[in-house]
Amino acid sequence: MLLAVVIAKSLIELSLMFIVGRFLLGLMAGDKRENNVFWQLLDVASKPALWITRKISPKLILDQHIPLATCSWLIIAWVAVVQMKIDICLELGAAACQ
Repeated sequence: MLLAVVIAKSLIELSLMFIVGRFLLGLMAGDKRENNVFWQLLDVASKPALWITRKISPKLILDQHIPLATCSWLIIAWVAVVQMKIDICLELGAAACQ
């Protein structure tokens, strides 16, 4: 169970880093970001989380707001997974969680 929680936490953190990195690189690259190889890589890496958010969100939400909504639910999921990890570590003992 601890392994599953650690994997989930890592995937959530990676998704958040991809989305934030995509945002920051998009700010620096400006209009030419579509031709930037690193932006394209971050765009491909962040697509699964953005796709899930687009599918579960109402059509009322604009496409430009999907990354913010994705970050919001990923942060909430991260807090929940960290709480689960803390509970498991308290139950198993600190030596099991190192």
